[in-house]
Amino acid sequence: MSFYPICLDLEGKACVVVGGGRVAERKVVGLISCSAKVSVISPELTEELVSLHNAGIIKWINREYRPGDLEKAFLVIAATDDVGTQKQVFEEAAALDLLLNVADVPQRCNFILPATVRQGDLMISISTAGKSPALARKLRMELEKRFGVEYRVLVNILGAIRSEILALGLPQSDNEQLFTQLLHDDVVHWIRTGDWPRLEYHFGKVLGKRFEDGWLQKIRSFYAEKQ
Repeated sequence: MSFYPICLDLEGKACVVVGGGRVAERKVVGLISCSAKVSVISPELTEELVSLHNAGIIKWINREYRPGDLEKAFLVIAATDDVGTQKQVFEEAAALDLLLNVADVPQRCNFILPATVRQGDLMISISTAGKSPALARKLRMELEKRFGVEYRVLVNILGAIRSEILALGLPQSDNEQLFTQLLHDDVVHWIRTGDWPRLEYHFGKVLGKRFEDGWLQKIRSFYAEKQ
């Protein structure tokens, strides 16, 4: 099976997790980090899930799953070892044409969850199409060492500059040239080592007078992220 890579906007979307164990906990944490509206169906929860419920972050339906529970869902994750429940969830999700992931049962999924490295808005995902989650996990751990907090800072700085450049209404070819020139080979090193003067000099050289119109202060506002 070949999967199409895609990033979903889950903000405010109704997402249902069936199960309340450690696997469910990991899935729930991932969903709420994307501002999803999460309901958990399970007679038991981990301590962390109980805390999230008590804080009003998730909704807890304190019972076993029943057909009909997915009626208003946008996305469903079945994180239960009960084969009968997996089958019921799969059948209801299929009938409602919902996004469904059944943990560790790829043949009952219409989407899978890749191993993911996050640094703010930078996201790097690794998938083996379910053939070797262990390999995906190993690669994720290697990438976590490679891409540190400096990349989160860099993404935020470039995002701020990008919006300003696009607002100038320059030709697309000019925009592309500026974006490419900003990414000096040493820009990550300058952020990692706190060499802000060198970073500012480089950006000023690329952007010229445009850089003087309040952009310097905007860029400096991101420095605290690295402290």
